[in-house]
Parts: sequence; C-alpha cells; structure tokens
Amino acid sequence: MSQRPFQVLGLQQIAIGGTDKRRLKTLWVDMLGLEVTGTFTSEKENVDEDICTLGAGPFKVEVDLMQPLDIDKKPAVHTTPLNHVGLWIDDLPVAVEWLTAKGVRFAPGGIRKGAAGFDICFLHPKSNEEFPIAGEGVLIELVQAPPEVVKAFSQLAHPGQSR
Repeated sequence: MSQRPFQVLGLQQIAIGGTDKRRLKTLWVDMLGLEVTGTFTSEKENVDEDICTLGAGPFKVEVDLMQPLDIDKKPAVHTTPLNHVGLWIDDLPVAVEWLTAKGVRFAPGGIRKGAAGFDICFLHPKSNEEFPIAGEGVLIELVQAPPEVVKAFSQLAHPGQSR
C-alpha cells in the first residue's frame, strides 16, 4: 500500500444516542462531570444533541449526547447507542481523495460543516461491491483538525520540533 498522505491525529469525539438525552446527561454530566459546551439541532439529521467536553486545549474530546427529534424518522440516532466515533484528520480533503481511491466507502453528504463548526465527513458503516472497505458496522466521522490541534499533536509526537 502506498504512503498515506494524511495523518489521523487523535480522537475528536464520541457520539452517544438514546431516546432521552436527559438520561444520558445524568450519567455524563451529573455523575462524570463533563461540561455542556453547546447544543445542536438539525431536522435534516433528525438530531437534538448536547455537546459535552472532557480534557482541555487541543486534546479536548467531545462527547455528544444525542436524541432523535422524531423517534420514527431516519436517521435514527438512538438505535445504535455508540452512534459514531470522530477522528481528527490533519488534511481532510487529501484523506477523502486517497481513501476513496483505495476503495473506502463514504456516507452521502461529502465534506461539510459539522455541529462543532469543523469540516467533517463520514465513512459508511457498510461496504458494498464498488467500495469494499467501510466501518464494519461503525459510523466513523473524519474531522478536519484546526491548525492548533495539528501543531499540538505534532509537538506531542515530535518533541522539540515545530510543524
């Protein structure tokens, strides 16, 4: 396999779905102490979510607590409790181009702004004949890392060097 022209820097988020995000908040916010830093609602994505965080600075990780706006509509963000995992990517357009050329299946929608304001896209959880590589049942979000996150991970990997 040829040299990968991008890096997965670290975990950006996990998204947890349920029928009632208040119950999710009882555990994640009230018991575990995560901070609610934002909210996001989208009829198109059938989601009402609270964006929580743990950690600090460029190593902060989102924990999105999601419930459907309409329990009978798709996407059904509550049917898979661990809805998706988000990964920081240093160069999202290059990653998408390279992965597509290698046979990785992406979910519809392409690169677009996500709930937290970063460019995102999703790897499809299921492969098909045209694209034989996928998440094997897991939805994976690729998230364009902002420059400060790229720099922080680079310094962590290569102490004493700047990127």
